[in-house]
Amino acid sequence: MYKLNLPEYTLQLRDTDGRPEVFDKLRRCWVALTPEEWVRQQMFEHLVGTLQYPASRMNHEQSIVYNGMRKRCDGVVYDQSGAPQVIMEYKAPTVNINQKVFDQIAVYNLRLNVPYLLVSNGLQHFFCRMDFEQHRYVFAHEILPYAEL
Repeated sequence: MYKLNLPEYTLQLRDTDGRPEVFDKLRRCWVALTPEEWVRQQMFEHLVGTLQYPASRMNHEQSIVYNGMRKRCDGVVYDQSGAPQVIMEYKAPTVNINQKVFDQIAVYNLRLNVPYLLVSNGLQHFFCRMDFEQHRYVFAHEILPYAEL
């Protein structure tokens, strides 16, 4: 897989009928090892292991309905009361992070109304706080540890 701009974490991998799979600790199941999934799993390890995000307050592949259409957030972090706090959007390392990606996560946030967004392709990471009064993103220099949210 790709070398990412994250510490290296050891993931459980296997091959099933010629298809690589990775064990998703959060969903507790084996999933296809795509480049995007590689980013999601490595970022999960970073968030939980390094930045102290509680795995019990995270969800992968969170479904939402917006304007009657079913959408899927790559990940969501919840606060202690169960309210969504961070939406995460992951792309393969070969996908450039551009305005279209931010537009995608902004649509999810119209439904969830979270204060923080995380976008990553494994090479570039963007973490921002929503300034709802000014209708803009306020970018942080790094992904905030959970305790600082």
